[in-house]
Amino acid sequence: LPSPTLRSESAGAKRAVPACRRVLSLERRRQSARAAGEQGPMAGEEGGSSGSSPAAKPSPDTGAGAGAAGGEGSGGSGYDSKCIFCRITHGEEPGTELLPCEDEDLVCFRDIRPGAPHHYLVVPKIHMGNCKTLKSEHIPLVERMMAVGKSILQRNKFTDLNDIRMGFHWPPFCSIAHLHLHVLAPASQLGFLSRMVYRLNSYWFITAEQLMERLKTENATS
Repeated sequence: LPSPTLRSESAGAKRAVPACRRVLSLERRRQSARAAGEQGPMAGEEGGSSGSSPAAKPSPDTGAGAGAAGGEGSGGSGYDSKCIFCRITHGEEPGTELLPCEDEDLVCFRDIRPGAPHHYLVVPKIHMGNCKTLKSEHIPLVERMMAVGKSILQRNKFTDLNDIRMGFHWPPFCSIAHLHLHVLAPASQLGFLSRMVYRLNSYWFITAEQLMERLKTENATS
């Protein structure tokens, strides 16, 4: 028979799933309201204590995330007026502070519901689909996003780069279909729900390093 500790952890995990489902459902309703102009935009994603929250059965990404670049309303320009991250990267959301970023093709800002003491999002300025749409030619882009993530941590006085977590939610577990890298630190201080949302070796979250290996393998076999 499982020990009381294991039974307790299992019960906690089961309780977390409905919470994750409710959080993503709320975020999707808010996104729909934003598109209709009924409510103000929010700069981050729901999850853990915050961050992007996977649900048991979320709907696949829609709209602008269908391709690696461009999207509905973009006209092929790499900008989608319906995408909250496109509007943020173009400075159209004054409520979201853009942090200093040394890469002119990327922007960085704080997740609106941080899952760790330091939780930032690194986002390309041009509209790109989720991480599953990336190909081997995007390896340099992912490397640059990782470099920006580490730089913003160091700029904010966090230097233990062995205690960080950087990664992407794998479709359909991403509520905003514009490529974005989660940068969380210290990873050792993630709460219970955040550990679920940004869980290593899960089918809903892939670390930046794992994505790099995936893209390199694809390049080697192509």
